[in-house]
Amino acid sequence: MYIEAKRSAWAEINLSNLDSNIKAIKNKIGAGKEIFGIIKADGYGHGAYETSQVLKANGVKTFGVATIQEAIDLREKGVTEEIILVSLSPDMYVNYIVQYDLTPVTCSYQNALAISEEAKKVGKTIRGFVVVDTGMGRIGLLPDDPEAINEVKRMNNLSNFKIKGLFSHFATAGDADKSYAHEQERRYSEFYEKLKEAGINIELCTLANSGAIMQLPLSLHDAVRPGIMLFGCYPSDEVDKNDLSLKPVMSVKATIVQLKKIQPGTSIGYGRRFIAKRESLIGTINVGYADGYPRPYSAKAKVIINGVFAPIAGTICMDQCMIDVTDVPGVKQGDLVILMGSDGKNTILADDIAKATDTINYEIVCALGQRLPKVFVK
Repeated sequence: MYIEAKRSAWAEINLSNLDSNIKAIKNKIGAGKEIFGIIKADGYGHGAYETSQVLKANGVKTFGVATIQEAIDLREKGVTEEIILVSLSPDMYVNYIVQYDLTPVTCSYQNALAISEEAKKVGKTIRGFVVVDTGMGRIGLLPDDPEAINEVKRMNNLSNFKIKGLFSHFATAGDADKSYAHEQERRYSEFYEKLKEAGINIELCTLANSGAIMQLPLSLHDAVRPGIMLFGCYPSDEVDKNDLSLKPVMSVKATIVQLKKIQPGTSIGYGRRFIAKRESLIGTINVGYADGYPRPYSAKAKVIINGVFAPIAGTICMDQCMIDVTDVPGVKQGDLVILMGSDGKNTILADDIAKATDTINYEIVCALGQRLPKVFVK
């Protein structure tokens, strides 16, 4: 496997598990609703193009990315489906939106005008989403702003930019307390009704992210936007995981490149945070924090080797780390090490690494999927 990766460490992407997850999501939301597959950040580290093809095979016709470059990369690899830019694109880049037939989100007349004018130059019409900030506080028109409806009216009168739908994002959909999420639902619906009263046709409403898909059925509207859940990670520990069975798509693996026996009192790694208390066997693998394996994980980190857990010895380095394999049965150079994943008996999840480093599973998989070579399996 690592020969294919051209490195003795790799991220293994199980496309069959992705296929299982998207099927489970489709079953959860029922018929009649579109799915926008969110594959920003290179598919949350899992490979945007490869994951898009699995989603496409399951009927997904629209993808969401965060940056224009992410969209261009997909277009250049042959993706012809609709690509939504879920972040704002400054006016200076609207030529790329037009050139690559992208679907922008916008919350200002000036931005929509820039898109319309650029599209007019080449005889195109660009369709995009109006963003309303219902409580995320990130991007969007404020629904209580008395000028918000007029701003959308002005957008609606443009010649070469047409409003496709209304877009917003939940801040707490994965939380046990749903009161704020319900407040966001209310603000979204009220703004939609105001637009209708103003004669503005909104053909597609989209609000639900992964947490909402699991727990807020009234927010599903016309289209849902699964992201982290596609890749087998739950959006939080507060959702009911029994309600939807997801399979982790990413595993991280390496092979031992060196074994050495050390004597009591010998230190390992930067800062000498590991000092052997007994004669020990130390293995080295070529994975470090530059690969997304978090340095703060060092003191709690463990890996799976030959059917057992083994602790990281000392501080995780930039490109390598060391493992205390003294108690690993039959260990030898070249043995497989699972940093994240399962051997069928033992499991280390992205959630486990996230909890140990006071972060979220999103950050773990995104980081591990950047520099490590990806090996796609079914």
